[in-house]
Amino acid sequence: MNENVNKSALFYGSCFALITTGLSFSIRAGILPQLGEEFSLSAEQLGYINAMWFFGFPISMIIGGLVYHTFGPKNIMRVAFVAHTLGVLLTVFAGGYIELLISMLCIGIGTGCTEAACNPMIADMYSGVKMNKMLNRFHMWFPGGIVLGALISQFITSIGLGWQAQMWVIMIPAITYAILFLGKEFPKSKVEEATSLKENFKAMLNPVYIFLIVCMALTAITEFGPTQWVEVVMGSIGAESMLILACTAGLVTVCRFFAGPVVARLGQTGVLLIGAILAAIGIYMFSTVTGPIAYVAAIIYGLGYCYFWPVMVGAVAQRVPLSSALGMSVLGAVGMFSSGIFQPIIGGWIDSARATNIAEGLAGDALELATGQDTLEKMIAFPAILIVLFAIFFFWQKNNKADKEYEEPEVMAEY
Repeated sequence: MNENVNKSALFYGSCFALITTGLSFSIRAGILPQLGEEFSLSAEQLGYINAMWFFGFPISMIIGGLVYHTFGPKNIMRVAFVAHTLGVLLTVFAGGYIELLISMLCIGIGTGCTEAACNPMIADMYSGVKMNKMLNRFHMWFPGGIVLGALISQFITSIGLGWQAQMWVIMIPAITYAILFLGKEFPKSKVEEATSLKENFKAMLNPVYIFLIVCMALTAITEFGPTQWVEVVMGSIGAESMLILACTAGLVTVCRFFAGPVVARLGQTGVLLIGAILAAIGIYMFSTVTGPIAYVAAIIYGLGYCYFWPVMVGAVAQRVPLSSALGMSVLGAVGMFSSGIFQPIIGGWIDSARATNIAEGLAGDALELATGQDTLEKMIAFPAILIVLFAIFFFWQKNNKADKEYEEPEVMAEY
């Protein structure tokens, strides 16, 4: 098989692996209420189930990055496929809470392995402008997979099939990437000069890096909080909750593809500040409106968080360059760990709001609407704090040359 065909198969396999990640994210969000009902789980317990995905992801991502050159991307993707398959099987045949926790941890490990293997693999296959273009196209498929998963979840639910059918759908792209990778020769790793781990850790003590780490914890939960609980907190808002998820993820897919001109004009700090403002407005609207206007809120919210992740990674790459790949990996891991930590907290907010509203005599759809809006009102705190932090960052970094030197490929290296 010639080199170009091999590259093509490996790249498309990587895309299907990331689609698997996106599907697992949105389908899991779609089936949460059904899991809660079937296994008699509280919202806090559902939060811990969500958290397992977010914990498995950064753990395997960091470990995979450390062993990439010795264990190899082919073996890392083998682990990813086994983890994805185990996760789906354990979910479908779960007998209770513990099995669901383990299953979501497995799926999270599979998604982290995908990130650890495919990013450097694509960088090894291509160079220069071509490499950046292919990395951008690869990372489109996380939000793209969320769109597909949200629409599939909505369709399967509408025709009366159970949540198990939705989980089986995740195996379609998983089996596809396994077939595309089967028997292929993976690229040799490029040997590049890099700073020592000592220099990396020293750079990570930079005040700018520490500040960005704190912000990353909040940007990640701003993105993954409302979207992961969309079916629970927006199920009675008067609009299709999974269509809201599809709307935001679809918008993010398009916006990230065209991120370069936007960030070039506004600068990294300007994009982050404006994004926090829009995200706060979007979540506020979710907490107050009902009916079709919720889709308008979804657009505003999606515009708010769409650039958070890639621009945060780009900010580390340009403002703390000596932190190197380790700094960017730790930043992403902090974002995922933060999202995992907050999942049961959000679940506790839901339980508390529901109990309060029951005590006030609410029931049925009115109870669920009030509970969802009360929870969303608390979530406004995440982007509200970010508005303050990013305003500080904007003036702090006002004369930093990084914004003037911004180039699209540097920022779009992560989703």
